[in-house]
Amino acid sequence: MEYLCPNLKSRNSQVIETISTTFLLLGLALCLHVAECKPKTGHLDKIEFSALNCRKHSAVLTDFGGVGDGKTSNTKAFASAIDKLSGLALDGGAMLIVPPGKWLTGSFNLTSHFTLYIHKDAVLLGSQDESEWPEVAVLPSYGRGRDAPGRLSSLIFGTNLTDVVVTGGNGTIDGQGAPWWKKFRNDELNVTRPYLIEILFSNQVQISNLTLINSPSWNVHTIYCRDVVIQGMTVLAPIDSPNTDGINPDSCTNTRIEDCYIVSGDDCIAVKSGWDQYGIKVGMSTKQLIIRRLTCISPDSATIALGSEMSGGIQDVRAEDITAINTESGIRIKTAVGRGAFVRDIYVRRMIMKTMKYVFWITGDYGSHPDPGFDPKALPEIKGINYRDMVAENVTYSARLDGITNDPFTGICISNVTMTLTEKPKKLQWNCTNVEGVTSNVTPPACDLLPEKKAVECPFPEDRLPIEDVKLKSCSIAFRV
Repeated sequence: MEYLCPNLKSRNSQVIETISTTFLLLGLALCLHVAECKPKTGHLDKIEFSALNCRKHSAVLTDFGGVGDGKTSNTKAFASAIDKLSGLALDGGAMLIVPPGKWLTGSFNLTSHFTLYIHKDAVLLGSQDESEWPEVAVLPSYGRGRDAPGRLSSLIFGTNLTDVVVTGGNGTIDGQGAPWWKKFRNDELNVTRPYLIEILFSNQVQISNLTLINSPSWNVHTIYCRDVVIQGMTVLAPIDSPNTDGINPDSCTNTRIEDCYIVSGDDCIAVKSGWDQYGIKVGMSTKQLIIRRLTCISPDSATIALGSEMSGGIQDVRAEDITAINTESGIRIKTAVGRGAFVRDIYVRRMIMKTMKYVFWITGDYGSHPDPGFDPKALPEIKGINYRDMVAENVTYSARLDGITNDPFTGICISNVTMTLTEKPKKLQWNCTNVEGVTSNVTPPACDLLPEKKAVECPFPEDRLPIEDVKLKSCSIAFRV
């Protein structure tokens, strides 16, 4: 017979013999506080996964009243479970398992030294009852929500955390976003639509091995975070769904995004750092970011976008082994007068693109502003943009590169790139204004502002970012379902 309690029998017998009766009673009291100590029935299921840290304690959502029928709200069950498990943070941490079933829920908050594990046969369903999505403060580097002045909490939300893992056996989170998309299109929103996963002001963050579908808006948003690993994610949204960005690292340092497959109505990955005067004031850049082994499908947006909200700066981004299929653009830089800050030291290599509107796209007049208070003298610096070793086929437009008058974008380097065109390509393949740089071994040949230089190989850093050396641990647990 199994119980949801610390396994006292597994401890060293000599230690147990010396524990006083008082401490035994306290241990049992803690067990009863975490979840009811009752016999567990059902078959034994063993899960194995990789995580930043394994946890000493575990519990199952059903131990806190969870009902996986797809109809009963589990918002209170999640809140109760996480609140009680948070008391174990300093005793090896805790894991909450979402077992097989369909678990309807509104927004809930995570805690530190904690793992949320979504079973391969589990589906989290975002509630369509708006009362289960509390309003939260606007982000200081944005000054307002993206859709409207206010904003709603994400489905899975966390702030000021250390060592938090959201993972699974490729379990599913379904945001049931269609009603939100309809309201957005009809201009019926007075708050910004919720995201699926948002982590703020945190360090040691892992988001991995999940399938995210039908998000009301952005799917994964890490902001003001350090030491982030995002891997093995499948993100799926209708290609006409509004603003369903896949993964948005925002004002984060030391982030690794790898082995992800994204189909999106917006950018597959959007790198951000704040919006106009608010982002400039906060001044937190996104830096030390590596993106590798990404596959993207997004007919109306970019494989990887830098901006447009980049007012805290974006620096030292490394992207490699990227595949884009039927996608509007490859790497797109989006900025505007009023953004300020910089996008610099960007390195991209080994990219394969099939059926693309644009291969290279830089926009200096993206335009959207949070309010009229932006500084028209805040001009962005775009410098040190490096692309190499790329192949693209069925291309409509090789490049559109538009800098800003009196603020040219400099240090653009493109080498060893072969593009074959669609049957009806644009007559002007390279449209360049207010940019400076070089190209080498590029077909079709570039514009005059990016002259051909023989035997140039655009750089890609040889050093390793600290996040690349973060190793995940092998964890396993057996539980009754």
